Amino acid sequence: MSPQVVAVSSSPAHAFTKGVASQIRLLAGLGVEGDAHCGVTVQHRSRVAQDPTQPNLRQVHLIHAELFEELAAQGFEVAPGQIGENITTRHLKLLALPVDSELHIGPSAIVRLTGLRNPCEQLNRFQSGLMAAVLGRTPEGALVRKAGVMGVVVAGGVVRPGDAISVRLPAGPHRMLDRV
Repeated sequence: MSPQVVAVSSSPAHAFTKGVASQIRLLAGLGVEGDAHCGVTVQHRSRVAQDPTQPNLRQVHLIHAELFEELAAQGFEVAPGQIGENITTRHLKLLALPVDSELHIGPSAIVRLTGLRNPCEQLNRFQSGLMAAVLGRTPEGALVRKAGVMGVVVAGGVVRPGDAISVRLPAGPHRMLDRV
């Protein structure tokens, strides 16, 4: 199966959950038009408090729909947009992609991956135990963050459910995604 967009979401408020929409517009260098996290500099409240001049490496949040199925098997009910992502994908191993991978989405949008979403306590306020459910361990004991990836908008455009996604890997050597 080919990678595709399952759902798109945004919120003008700094709310944990984002409303599902029929489309979103990505703005080059900024993020999702009308979303609270849109901007050249960091928009996440905790990061603004640390240093409001930091570049915004978290303009777009993407999650693979397969995570929702994994969570459902553990008794959680999570739907697109509910844990803050802008784009929900399917048939794309987001967590396995290296830093600087480019996702070509729909006819013109390009998102360059910058890192992993670092799960936070807000997940537990949404559903008790959810934070632990989106964290795992490799057989070697390394922490695995499964709550999606973050990226910046390289080329703008409208993104809709059903849009195809293609991946352009960066020149090697590849660096694995880490929290950003």
